[in-house]
Amino acid sequence: MEIIPAIDIIDGKCVRLTQGDYALVTVYNQHPLEVAKAFEDAGLSRIHLVDLDGAKSGAVKNWKVLETLATKTNCRIDFGGGIKSVSDLDIVLNSGARWATLGSIAVKDEETFVSWINHYGADRFLLGADVKKEKIAVSGWLEQTDIWIYDFIRKYLEQGITQLFCTDVSKDGLLQGPATSLYETIIQEFPSLYFIASGGVSSMKDVETLAMIGCSGAIIGKAIYENRIKLSDLKNFNIADA
Repeated sequence: MEIIPAIDIIDGKCVRLTQGDYALVTVYNQHPLEVAKAFEDAGLSRIHLVDLDGAKSGAVKNWKVLETLATKTNCRIDFGGGIKSVSDLDIVLNSGARWATLGSIAVKDEETFVSWINHYGADRFLLGADVKKEKIAVSGWLEQTDIWIYDFIRKYLEQGITQLFCTDVSKDGLLQGPATSLYETIIQEFPSLYFIASGGVSSMKDVETLAMIGCSGAIIGKAIYENRIKLSDLKNFNIADA
């Protein structure tokens, strides 16, 4: 299983929110490159980079951070937050992102997203699904839809999407464990999907459980920043997993 550390950005700084609340922000490092280098030194080769300013404003803001990390590390980066237009998508891909991470637009504007898949290739996208009681949530989790997660995945697998990460919004940022049963069901339903767990990981035991149920990857954020999971443990996990 691939370990994918998260770097969330506000005003160019590495931060974390609790349950997507911009009023509950903690700044962990003024320099995201230092954080990325530490991940790289621990043998981690991929980063989940989130532009929280972009997500809030609806337009990419922190692409310079992406450019810095892409040019000064060897990590593959998926970048999301505020990608609502072709111009923003081009900025992200041209600034060094291996994948553009998209969520809300795939829910709200299927026609546009499918046109991007057809133009850029499905392999340039990481699809994100925020879920509450197996239904898709959008707009920073404020808006609940009636779209069943399984229908959502099936639709975009048919369009060529191969990677998806799923966040149970009731778990994210709370360090209370991931939504294991939900993830297990998704993996069983879609065995060809490169499925990435996100949200709630609080310990190496959680990491081992996600690997055991068949997750292809796991995004980990707060647990690393609050030293509940040490980078040395992740390095050893990667060695054991290789």
